[in-house]
Amino acid sequence: MRRLAIFSFSFGAAALCAALLPLDGALWLLGALALAAALLTGLPHGSKKARLAVRWGAMGLAAGFLWTAGYTALFWRPAQALDDRTVRLSGTVAEWPQEREYGWSVLVRMETEGPAVPTLLFADSQAAQLRPGDRVETVAHCTLADRSRAGEEITYYTAKGILLTAQGYGLLSWERPEAVPLRDRPALWSRALKDSIDRSFPGDAAPLVKALVTGNRDSLTDPFTTSLQRTGLSHTVAVSGMHLAFLAGLVSLLLGASRRLTALVLIPMSALFCLVAGCTPSVVRAAIMIVLLQLAPLFRRERDDCTALGTALLLLLLWNPYSAAHIGLQLSFAAVAGILLCAGKVQRGLLALLPKPGAGKGLLARAGRRVLYFTASTCGATVGASLLTTPLVALYFDAVPLISPLSNLLTLWAVGLLFGAGLCLGTLGLLLPRLAALGAVPAALLARYLDGVIQWLAGFPFSSVTMGPVYYRAWIVLVYLLALSAFLLPGRKRWTVSVCCGISALCLAMVLSSWSFWRGPGAVTALDVGQGESILVRSGGFLTLVDCGGSGYENAGDTVAGYLGDFGVRRLDLLVVTHFHNDHANGVARLLERMEVGLLALPDVDQESPIRQELLSAAERTGTEVRFIRSDTALELDVERTVRLFAPLGAGETNEEGLSVLASQGDFDALITGDMGADVERALLARTELPRVEVLAVGHHGSQYSTGQELLERIRPEIALISVGKHNSYGHPDPGTVERLLAAGTEVYRTDLHGTVTVRRNEA
Repeated sequence: MRRLAIFSFSFGAAALCAALLPLDGALWLLGALALAAALLTGLPHGSKKARLAVRWGAMGLAAGFLWTAGYTALFWRPAQALDDRTVRLSGTVAEWPQEREYGWSVLVRMETEGPAVPTLLFADSQAAQLRPGDRVETVAHCTLADRSRAGEEITYYTAKGILLTAQGYGLLSWERPEAVPLRDRPALWSRALKDSIDRSFPGDAAPLVKALVTGNRDSLTDPFTTSLQRTGLSHTVAVSGMHLAFLAGLVSLLLGASRRLTALVLIPMSALFCLVAGCTPSVVRAAIMIVLLQLAPLFRRERDDCTALGTALLLLLLWNPYSAAHIGLQLSFAAVAGILLCAGKVQRGLLALLPKPGAGKGLLARAGRRVLYFTASTCGATVGASLLTTPLVALYFDAVPLISPLSNLLTLWAVGLLFGAGLCLGTLGLLLPRLAALGAVPAALLARYLDGVIQWLAGFPFSSVTMGPVYYRAWIVLVYLLALSAFLLPGRKRWTVSVCCGISALCLAMVLSSWSFWRGPGAVTALDVGQGESILVRSGGFLTLVDCGGSGYENAGDTVAGYLGDFGVRRLDLLVVTHFHNDHANGVARLLERMEVGLLALPDVDQESPIRQELLSAAERTGTEVRFIRSDTALELDVERTVRLFAPLGAGETNEEGLSVLASQGDFDALITGDMGADVERALLARTELPRVEVLAVGHHGSQYSTGQELLERIRPEIALISVGKHNSYGHPDPGTVERLLAAGTEVYRTDLHGTVTVRRNEA
């Protein structure tokens, strides 16, 4: 019986419950109850094997609850004592500072009367000169790291072991020690390796090589990062067990068949690589598993993957039980568990189905067998890893990369080769930079291959789908029901039938999703882009997007392209930018790269605006036609469908110099005013005879200075859509604006409360 595995996974379940559920006051009680349950299993009832399994599981639960309670008392309580306090912060820098949109951040081990508290310090440019091991001191306002600046509860920082965030003020003094402490030296080694890769590889290849070898993605472009997500290849640039597997393969290749010698070399190399990579949960998990599995031949013991996986989880959670909430840890362990569960079976099944290249000893026969084995093993690993990670990816990222089996098949061989080349050449570059640069020239071809293939795959229709359409959510549920039935039911063709049913159901989900988008004569959709605006208007088959900007997790252009991609839509007929503000236009350039746009309409104002220049450059690169709206313009789509663009009426601020849009479909009208204020609304009413509208996209995210009473009395909207971000710092929407809308008899929908909202025109 795998007692250690049962204990470890039960410990992990308890830590996960403690991290995600409000159990602070009940952890000691839950631990005591689990311990009592473990003692009761000693009573003589049931089989001995079952009693032992339940006992070890109960002991694991008890240990998990009690350890988390003790960790909370020892480390979290001191952090709570500093919450919402301004203090003189003193401590040691633990990581290199990171540049942010406003200033810098650096991880500091903050000194307290008790244990040091890991604190993320936000500061100005003074922090740029720091390095690991430096002692710092400043005045800072501390906040618990379990909530964002907007007050929203989060687990991102605590799962990484960061208990406080602190905003620094005034002078940041620092002192550099003569000798860097031993615990901080791996961070210096990591920086040296990154710098060596930057010097050795060409500029177009270095960012990807650096990400593969060290997990540092700062130099990757946003479009490429999005392509990695869409193709299911983000794991290749997050140092994980796959990278250590590549390292283990490289060591085994160099040392031959000696298992003991390989173990003696690989164990310290894995530990060193783990330190240099920053000790992320996934790489620590892999390092522990490799160490345990390599120790087995040294002590003449059998290897047990399940026990090794459980032990790795236990050791990680003993260090920080809050890390159970870390998405990287959950994905890492779920992927390995899925691989252990079914990758071998899938591989053997594929080998049985695929044509055999022959048993000869010739070069072609050997190459054919290796290609066959690589194809089967890659598909097996991909299916295994996806088995348990897909629900997590859908839950956390609201998307599923359908093309991941193909992308893994086409890229993993190159990823492995480039990782090995990058690690070796980066290390060589520390000693012989010219020789490393020479070797990097052919290795860079692999980076260019990966870049081209990833971008190509990401451009496929339905390469990735979000969980917005109900049909895709239903398909996910059906796939797991089919997998479960294939496990439980007898029959030689049960897997073939399940796979065929799953593929057929996916095709049906795509067709139904596309039908749901195009059904009806028209619709207006307010997409959830955070604090910003992006309004999609469908007039029959004509698609108009008004604005594309926001502050969401992903670029607003990716949000729009992903939303339309779920329905198989690859083209917009008209894209209108009301004004040149980030919250209305920072996703336009990305959208032009991902989708075909027939016409880009812009206000002819603020010629020096950087956003305007960026949009014009993007339009030129993609061959998109641009039209500046200097006077009111009407696009006649057919007899009853028009899109009217009203030229800027105000002057001064950018908000007042924006376009507004009226889309009409028979007796269905939608008005979008951008960030228009009440004074410009009055000017629009004086110059234009506006009809009664069915849908109003509320101006300026519901600001108190927009959507005035005069406008509401004239247009009498039935439905109001407010595009606004959760917990935004502007206080949008203003309560007074919402009250005016409700008093006018208007139904109000908000993207911060309702997500993406669609209003359809009735068939009649």
